Amino acid sequence: MSDAGYDHATVERRWQEAWDEADVYRTPDDVEDPTYVLGMYPYPSGKLHMGHVRNYTITDAYARYRRMRGDDVLHPMGWDAFGLPAENAAKERDTNPRDWTFDCIETMTEQMESMGFGYDWEREIATCTPEYYRWNQWLFERFHEEGLVERRDAEVNWCPHCETVLADEQVEGEAELCWRCDTPVEQRELEQWFLKITEYADELLEAIDELEGWPNSVRQMQRNWIGRQYGSEVNFDIEGHGAVTAFTTRIDTIHGATFFALAPDHPISEELAEENDDVRHFIEEEADPDGDDPNGVETGLTATNPVTGEEIPVYVADFVLSDVGTGALMAVPAHDERDHAFAEKKGIEIRPVIAPEPDDWTGETIPDAPDVSEEAYTDDGILVDSGEYSGLESETARERLTEDVESAEEATQYQLRDWGISRQRYWGTPIPVIHCDDCGPVTVPEEELPVELPEFINTTGNPLDAAEEWKQTTCPDCGGEAVRETDTMDTFVDSSWYFLRYISPGLEDAPFDRERANDWMPVDQYVGGIEHAVMHLLYSRFFTKVLADHEGLAHREPFTNLLAQGMVQLEGEKMSKSKGNVVSPQRIVEEYGADTARLFMMQAAQPERDFDWSEEGVRSTYAFLDRLKGMVEQYVTNEPDGDDDAVASYVDAEIDATIAIASDEYDDLTFNKALRETQGLTRTLRQYANHTEPHAETYERGLSAVVRLLSPVAPHIAEELHDELGGEGFAANAEWPTADVDHNYVVKRRRLVENTREDIRDIVEVAGIEDPTAIDIVIAPDWKYDALEIAIESDADNLIGELMQESHIREQGDAAADYGQDLQAEREALSMTLGPDDEHAALKSAAWLIEREFEAPVTVVAADEAPDAVLKNAAPGRPAIEIDD
Repeated sequence: MSDAGYDHATVERRWQEAWDEADVYRTPDDVEDPTYVLGMYPYPSGKLHMGHVRNYTITDAYARYRRMRGDDVLHPMGWDAFGLPAENAAKERDTNPRDWTFDCIETMTEQMESMGFGYDWEREIATCTPEYYRWNQWLFERFHEEGLVERRDAEVNWCPHCETVLADEQVEGEAELCWRCDTPVEQRELEQWFLKITEYADELLEAIDELEGWPNSVRQMQRNWIGRQYGSEVNFDIEGHGAVTAFTTRIDTIHGATFFALAPDHPISEELAEENDDVRHFIEEEADPDGDDPNGVETGLTATNPVTGEEIPVYVADFVLSDVGTGALMAVPAHDERDHAFAEKKGIEIRPVIAPEPDDWTGETIPDAPDVSEEAYTDDGILVDSGEYSGLESETARERLTEDVESAEEATQYQLRDWGISRQRYWGTPIPVIHCDDCGPVTVPEEELPVELPEFINTTGNPLDAAEEWKQTTCPDCGGEAVRETDTMDTFVDSSWYFLRYISPGLEDAPFDRERANDWMPVDQYVGGIEHAVMHLLYSRFFTKVLADHEGLAHREPFTNLLAQGMVQLEGEKMSKSKGNVVSPQRIVEEYGADTARLFMMQAAQPERDFDWSEEGVRSTYAFLDRLKGMVEQYVTNEPDGDDDAVASYVDAEIDATIAIASDEYDDLTFNKALRETQGLTRTLRQYANHTEPHAETYERGLSAVVRLLSPVAPHIAEELHDELGGEGFAANAEWPTADVDHNYVVKRRRLVENTREDIRDIVEVAGIEDPTAIDIVIAPDWKYDALEIAIESDADNLIGELMQESHIREQGDAAADYGQDLQAEREALSMTLGPDDEHAALKSAAWLIEREFEAPVTVVAADEAPDAVLKNAAPGRPAIEIDD
């Protein structure tokens, strides 16, 4: 141990080398069903940041914990290595993305190893290698065979800075900015390849309810993104254009439709733009689908309401979207906020046809229409001014109208759209398609996969367009001249199945070993950022379901349990280079050690919560590890020879309690609580050693428990101390400590001891007792425990009367009545305590702590030995206290 503390650098280097040499973290292929623990693999940006460290410490700690519990554990790591940032970095540095990416991987691997993360590096993958992306291409072709791939013209999100298409999920915020560079996104019409995720929309939605191990917030985000709506489709006739279908979830409001609206890119709108200058100007110059203020232009056309026969004006409006519903809608300003705003702006009638249901409504009268002059009434209610449907409740009216209107039929719409995977960039998986003038798009024969990327060309736009020699080829079908597809795949394709590749990373004839995947999947515990709640997780679920349907995968969901970890902040702000508030993990490792960084982050907050980085907290954590090492060294150097007495009994009970509670917290991934327990036991052991000569067996058991409980989070020093204590093998493979004790019992015992100590402090302070000479703690009589149990279990209105039915309670006279009143007053908050004998034993074993604090002898008195004057104040869980001064 150095003067400044223990030599963390030497300790960590020694055990990292020992783990590598012994292959401690390797998962053999022949295990039947390992516990699969996985952190979302990183993009190799060059250096780890604190978010990485927190994410991977969580998975590493849990993997280590499960290994110590006897599980075979699969804990791999790889690299989400394709993507535009590497391509841009290569352009800026006049190099190529491959070299840049692998340099970053090398750097980050070294940093991960310095953190002591226990990965099975033999399973490492990098998605930018042909050995991996060959299977992206193979899967694309399988999806194509099953009718799940489509090529079509589509309006897409285009980032002019990145010069590529973005998925809807990659466009962020109301300002519609690129998720990578914050450039405003434009709309373009391009021919794109799509994966038909909408074919699985219903299952993706309905199976969310079964994801009980996922955070509710993530499940709701996925429900919202899929956005299933039940409603009706109904036709409105537009003069000169025939029937136009509108989708509505509120056909009950159809009598209040006062205008009809078309999306700017609806076929009728585009046709009108060719002959109507106002419409053309609006579409080309004014329409802003992302604006807060709805806008539109009147077309001069009218649409016929199929229920009332009324002619209503037709507008082209920018708040109508072609890919939501049918791109046409009946507008009811009285009952839709957006329609209301538009109607106010354009001076269109606002006609209420739904009224709130009166509290005393019997159905015999029709309520008055609401005042909607200021805002729309959007809830269900009772139909008014709706002809024969007036007086019906909204739900009933929707059913009747859908049945009665000839063109109306039930319909389901989704917000979810097919997944456009085409990207106009180099550093991604080449889409395995060849374009032939005669044959059209033809998939590359399987035996010719992978289609490898050519050498990088530093150019604007799509570099693959400039790779002429690579691009020119022959058609697999007719042998004629043809060109390769120059778009590459969205990198979310890479991450939609990578967890399967870890299972058999070297397999050469399939993307994954089916039999092994069926045994090992799904991932038991997955950890990653909340920012992936929609894109990555939804796409992974989609891929898993397709593979279950067409490749024999036995599981339809990829991840059983999901933890979305919080951010690491500095002074309340997310760490970022732009803010200049980044704390370097490498500096922390060099100054304090990896164990300190890991332990500080894991004890600072629950994994799901954000927390503030604190240099003071880091130093305090390092000091704790240094003290613990000193305690072990002191024990090994000078083994104590104390008695196995009441104090040792208390310490033994605390060891059991800590093991029981910390184990439960590790199971729940609430590491901060498990570590708080462990540090509490360390303090108890230190107090024990300072109070008396410890009993060697008890003290060594306590130290060993602390070391093993810390091992998942601070593995290096745990190995060092395990070794110093004479432990066999590696702490990483040691058996998890066990305790035959009930968790609830432990909590009650601790609460009793702490409440009693707090009550003594209060009495000393209020009474102004400076030097207590004796402290008596008096246990309540048995009848009060019986009364408490009756009060908890009883639902009788007259609790005192029920208590008095018990003769041994009734015999206590006024004392029983007074206690019954106390129980009645606190009835909702009552909870069971320990029994009188257990209370007596617990307080007697903890008396030494009270004696140390107040420097006075403590006597724990049973009820039958106590004077009545003191005994009357004793209650279950709150013994009476008498202090002599």
